[in-house]
Amino acid sequence: MSLSLLFILFFFPFSLSQTPPRGFLINCGAHSAAQFQNRTWLPDSAFISSGTPLNVTTPVLFPTLHTLRSFPRRVNKHCYNIPVYRGAQYLVRTTYFYGGVNGAGHPSPPVFDQILDGTLWSVVNTTRDYADGNSSFYEGVFLAQGKIMSLCIGSNTYTDSDPFISALEFLILEGSLYNSTDFTRYGLALIARHGFGYSGPPIRYPDDQFDRVWEPFGQSNSTKASTDNVSVSGFWNLPPAKIFETHIGSDQLETLELRWPTASLPSSNSKYYYIALYFADDTAGSRIFNISVNGITYYHNLNVIPSGVVVFASQWPLSGPTTITLTPAASSSLGPSINAGEVFDVLPLGGRTLTRDVIALQKVKESLRNPPLDWNGDPCMPRQYSWTGITCSEGPRIRVVTLNLTSKDLSGSLSPFVANMTALTNIWLGNNSLSGQIPDLSSLKILETLHLEDNQFSGEIPSSLGDISSLEKVFLQNNNLTGQIPAILVGKPGLNIITSGNNFLSPPAP
Repeated sequence: MSLSLLFILFFFPFSLSQTPPRGFLINCGAHSAAQFQNRTWLPDSAFISSGTPLNVTTPVLFPTLHTLRSFPRRVNKHCYNIPVYRGAQYLVRTTYFYGGVNGAGHPSPPVFDQILDGTLWSVVNTTRDYADGNSSFYEGVFLAQGKIMSLCIGSNTYTDSDPFISALEFLILEGSLYNSTDFTRYGLALIARHGFGYSGPPIRYPDDQFDRVWEPFGQSNSTKASTDNVSVSGFWNLPPAKIFETHIGSDQLETLELRWPTASLPSSNSKYYYIALYFADDTAGSRIFNISVNGITYYHNLNVIPSGVVVFASQWPLSGPTTITLTPAASSSLGPSINAGEVFDVLPLGGRTLTRDVIALQKVKESLRNPPLDWNGDPCMPRQYSWTGITCSEGPRIRVVTLNLTSKDLSGSLSPFVANMTALTNIWLGNNSLSGQIPDLSSLKILETLHLEDNQFSGEIPSSLGDISSLEKVFLQNNNLTGQIPAILVGKPGLNIITSGNNFLSPPAP
């Protein structure tokens, strides 16, 4: 395919770590740390400031499902902030088990969104799993582009009761994993990861050193594989050796068709997927076959060798049901077989608000005693989840251009860091209870409108406002301002300034 990148990898030496994956295991809603399977799960209170911890009273399969954190639906976004190593690749996994916590009026789980930094990762719909008594998990691979990554729960138009989360994991991956993907532009959202022919419990750590979840996928033609000589370190994606203990296929020279992933994929001409298929065999004879996906050649004359081989495509178009077909080559003495596979949605990243604006808004938030409840995560992205009162620019360089918190019952002060948001054209903070001095805003060179009326600001009007040539409106009436109106503002051409209802001396300073 012209838009795909297709590779085949054989043995290549890598060192394997036997230590548990580094990162955070977070037990949402828990009040204290706990040990599960010799790994420490932390309570979530250090990573989030909203929501309510709840206990699940229905029977659960795993200890981390006994609690969850529930979020009020009326606030459209709630975010976990996780400290990370900038430039590292992270496996991010979210787990959900409803447990009926929203009451008898809501027997089914709510449907909602999950957001990673500024990217809408996926819709969370756990209805089918919950009806079967199971939890649901979502897994993705993302690059840490700063020192904090945020995982947010968002209420969408289908959310009919309070959303929730049961567990959250951020685990560092080695740089070789999935490294054909440009993680500065894309994330990978897991669609399916299976061990073919395997029928046991999901394969995880310690079999998989990164704690990826390989689910069982058995068929009538599942058999134990002959793979004594497979070297797992030969694969860039470092799969666990256990997935090569079984396969689907036979020694008979016949075509193998595999309907996988089992779920039908969205119909779209613009959706691309990362596909990795794993093979290994040391049976006497030759296994050589052609691979096609939905009738399109994926790889020609694959020769499965004892040390193993993986064939992967970085961007392959898929839609609807998917069928993988393995057809024996004329030179093969054995029929085709396959051990495991992974499919990810290649997810274009949604962009991030410029860091200086994020830091400035965080300082503004800290200076307010009661900031808007949805001021969490990325301020601008995704667009439908931008912060209350924030308007942002279009294009690749995302800046905050308007701050409008008029009549939001705010108290506290206005942080001087607001002046670091140098793309601001409008500040509307009227009709609140803000106090303290008006900060120096002279660095806001394109500011047009400043509404601070009907507050409790005190001190003098900064004369530096006169240095902003673009300023058209300054509304300061009904505050506790003192001193004199700076002469540079009085009679300034094109400036409409209102200052009534303060305690100014007169006349204005010369």
